[in-house]
Amino acid sequence: MHMQSESIQLSKKLGGKIEIKSKIKLTQNNLATLYTPGVADVSRAIAKNKKLAREYTIKKNTVAVITDGSAVLGLGNIGPEAALPVMEGKALLFKELAGVDAIPLVLATQDTEEIIQIVKAVAPTFGGINLEDISAPRCFEIEERLKKELDIPVMHDDQHATAIIVLAGLLNALKVVDKKMTKIKIVISGTGAAGVAIAKLLMAAGVKNIIMVDSTGIIFKERAGGLNASKMEIAQLTNPENLQGNIREALHQADVFIGVSAANLLKSADIAKMNHEAIVFAMANPVPEIMPDEARRGGARVVATGRSDFANQLNNVLVFPGIFRGVLDNNVKEITQKHKLAAASAIAALIKNPKSGKIIPAALDKKVAKAVANVFKK
Repeated sequence: MHMQSESIQLSKKLGGKIEIKSKIKLTQNNLATLYTPGVADVSRAIAKNKKLAREYTIKKNTVAVITDGSAVLGLGNIGPEAALPVMEGKALLFKELAGVDAIPLVLATQDTEEIIQIVKAVAPTFGGINLEDISAPRCFEIEERLKKELDIPVMHDDQHATAIIVLAGLLNALKVVDKKMTKIKIVISGTGAAGVAIAKLLMAAGVKNIIMVDSTGIIFKERAGGLNASKMEIAQLTNPENLQGNIREALHQADVFIGVSAANLLKSADIAKMNHEAIVFAMANPVPEIMPDEARRGGARVVATGRSDFANQLNNVLVFPGIFRGVLDNNVKEITQKHKLAAASAIAALIKNPKSGKIIPAALDKKVAKAVANVFKK
């Protein structure tokens, strides 16, 4: 007989991980205030001034977690229904770590224009939009358009929360090896949503030399074939020496490897090609680009992954709850590059002694969301 996993058993028992609750007990005495006829006074006030919705309704503390199911975790294009458990989990983390009410919305379309129009149509309910697990390159246009066309903050988590947590980890890893952000060479494997956002944020933090690698090899200007609009842009911004070749050639004398790509790409001999005291962030899930022990055998001084069963888990959960707590509390309309840099610094600063080997807070550390939210105080 097929054994059900613990996760399936729990999901079946609970019927989902989240619920909506009343903030006040309904009685015969307050029915007329909470619903008809009293609620009409609230509606009339908002009709005269739409901004009052932020004070008088759930908009004040509610975020939409929206996906089309096209790029879910390590599962790929599994569609909206199969993506719903992941979005529920996200909503659970929002509530538990930052007190943010999050509503999962899974969309039965993967058409860019339709997604933009749907999100715009439902936006009046929400104080922020968290886009999730939408495949590249469509995710770039969807996020950019929604940022321009809505008056509430929009963030594609896979891009920006990932970039923030990588920068936070790197700030502390560089303290361990005593290297400077402006002097290092970084190789990023993976040029999807996360890889591109990581590269842009690291450049904003002062990194001058980034080599991006996709399944074809190093991204360089004028590469024949395999460059969509996003990769063409990144080709102009990265690889200042216009290196060509494969990932192993890219790693020659690199200081940092960041993987957001595929399992088991590298061996210890590849890490040995890197500079002394290399930093390895192997973040492919569930199996990283190189296992931590193997990376250390190649000479890596600092190693982090995306997994909870190894030290130094670079997990988005350290970022998105605090980001949205901050924007909701401070009525922030846009999450800027300056906010992201400050959020990374705030997370890194929670580790008082990185040289002990711990470069990032634990995934469920309650102090993190508060520290990130404080970045948005005016």
